[in-house]
Amino acid sequence: MEYTVVINGKPEGPYTLSELKNLNIQPNTFVRTPKMDDYKEAHAIPELRELLGFSFQKTAPQYFAAFDQRLLATVIDHFLIFMIYCILILFSYNFIQEKDQRILIFLTLFPSIFIFKLVYGSFAEAAKNQATVGKKLINIKVTDLEGSRISLSTSFIRNFSKIVSIIPIYFGYLYSFLNKKNQCWHDIAANTLVIKERLI
Repeated sequence: MEYTVVINGKPEGPYTLSELKNLNIQPNTFVRTPKMDDYKEAHAIPELRELLGFSFQKTAPQYFAAFDQRLLATVIDHFLIFMIYCILILFSYNFIQEKDQRILIFLTLFPSIFIFKLVYGSFAEAAKNQATVGKKLINIKVTDLEGSRISLSTSFIRNFSKIVSIIPIYFGYLYSFLNKKNQCWHDIAANTLVIKERLI
């Protein structure tokens, strides 16, 4: 296994595991292997902790998803759900012949899109990927304040608190521009973050 090490802000190496002993590796030194998608701090890599005697230090995320990334993820999710909704409605038209009844069913069931999004989002963001399809495509995910996976109950609180973020005039979402961690009101209510990976 070979390791690339960030020294004085520049990637250097690759080094073997034994060669790392001769470098001044600190717990927060960024290290990467060819199999890793991104750099990690040395204390977060098990074999380096064993070699260099580091203890694991839980660090809070530092890289937060911007408003435009979160908005795009939401648009993707709603688009996919709307497509499924349209397919189901069109299928139901095989059994409904009256035009007025078709329009009535389409409009009556339309709010179910948003309800389904809240329920789906709650389960998806508490799952292993910590993200809906839209968030996964944008490469962002939901975490607690320490960057860990959230519970299902926390996810439900977060998603259903979006009602508060919408009122008034979506200010709860726009509040992310005023928050250092890009949190909306529903993130604050559930003590959650939406983070992105940082590539050096």
